[in-house]
Amino acid sequence: MSVMGGLPGSGVVADNGVVGWWLVDGGDDVPGRVLAGPFPDRATAGWSGTALADGSAARPAYGVRRADGSLRRRPSPQEWAWLDHLTAQLDRLPEDWAPLLAEEDPLTTLVVEVTAALNEAGLPLHDATGAGGALGGACLTPTPDLDGVVVAWRQHDRMSLDQVHGAMADSAVQQAMNRALAEVLAIRGLAPEAWGGAVVVRREA
Repeated sequence: MSVMGGLPGSGVVADNGVVGWWLVDGGDDVPGRVLAGPFPDRATAGWSGTALADGSAARPAYGVRRADGSLRRRPSPQEWAWLDHLTAQLDRLPEDWAPLLAEEDPLTTLVVEVTAALNEAGLPLHDATGAGGALGGACLTPTPDLDGVVVAWRQHDRMSLDQVHGAMADSAVQQAMNRALAEVLAIRGLAPEAWGGAVVVRREA
């Protein structure tokens, strides 16, 4: 009987090429020892951890169990889906970004970090040229003079252009959303600075 006897997918199997979710010990920066698995999904693996004597030390991880009991990590389907989503979001950047972004440029890394932080908070980039342009979202403007990125919120056309609730409501919501952007970025350690009604995030020297 395994350490998780009686739970679905709880028997630890040898490294036979099976890729899946496992329950491992240790922190995110170490390979981790497989405690149980494979499980059909991350949620099941995480829930199963509560059955361990020290469930707080167990965490789900995706990959293949090695013969020595450690885990050979692989990107999970969720991680691939996230990368696809992030790429689609970055494709929304306006054309004036193109000449500024290079693979090894710190500004490119900063743009990806800002986009990821906002999307993980559920805040999409504004799709200025796409079918959803009227919906609004976060606008990222490259600002070489500031050595960074200006971030501001673009409201739905009903608020920003049609002003169906009036100019005062438009202004108040705009200020609230820009503050929210700044708070999210600050929580993520990106050190936003006030810049007019928006914020600027500078790349590290």
